[in-house]
Amino acid sequence: MQFAELNGIVVHYQDRGPRDGPALVFSNSLGTDFRLWDQLLALLPEGLRIIRYDTRGHGLSAAPEGAYFMGDLVADAAALIEHLGARGCVFVGLSIGGMIAQGLAAEHPGLLRAAVLSNTAARIGTPAMWEQRIEAVRAGGIGAIAESILERWFSARWRRENPLALAGWRHMLCRTPVAGYLGCSAAIAGTDLLESTARLRLPVLAIAGSDDGSTPPDLVRETAGLIEGVRFQLIRGAGHLPCVERPGDYARVLTGFLGEVGHV
Repeated sequence: MQFAELNGIVVHYQDRGPRDGPALVFSNSLGTDFRLWDQLLALLPEGLRIIRYDTRGHGLSAAPEGAYFMGDLVADAAALIEHLGARGCVFVGLSIGGMIAQGLAAEHPGLLRAAVLSNTAARIGTPAMWEQRIEAVRAGGIGAIAESILERWFSARWRRENPLALAGWRHMLCRTPVAGYLGCSAAIAGTDLLESTARLRLPVLAIAGSDDGSTPPDLVRETAGLIEGVRFQLIRGAGHLPCVERPGDYARVLTGFLGEVGHV
């Protein structure tokens, strides 16, 4: 296990591969940790430097009490990239990780070669919706909303055919620190990146899942449409976590983009 103290908190990360290889940095979704990317990694080209980290409030990273701000999460990502000497990386973020990617690209463009915005948007939901979810978790814990979340995360077919894996993802979700889940929910509720994302000029790949119940394809496409020169890719038969349901398809799309930007 690898840890760093960044911005006053302990961040858990994993840094594997040649230090002089092209760096990929992966940022997880709300309610998961960096194991989200496990099935994908073996399918990527050799020679890459793979960096994964647990977002503030998730996994083995610190989970401070109180509301978080998207600026906190962006600052954590920027500090980790600087700490590891990974400037010029391609940053891959899913859901809240994709919001972090947008903020990072807008505020620290010199750190990135390109960004991948997976199953995300410049604005997700409404403040009222997130406040309702926050109150539900405060009242009954994450378990009180777990089934509805899993239905949005995974396609009906995948849930039916993978009951053991589904149980594992439920465990991961429910074991997320409540303070971290609430803090990151507050960060999403308070985030509107429409203007800053529209100003992005670095290469961007946007990925959507056809059966995503959290960030539907049209929402992802709407955000992609803000960005000049963006590449949009729909992965069919996948929900909110296509790197889990369709890792082979996800790897092909990502590898193709890395080739386009000269990062393999």
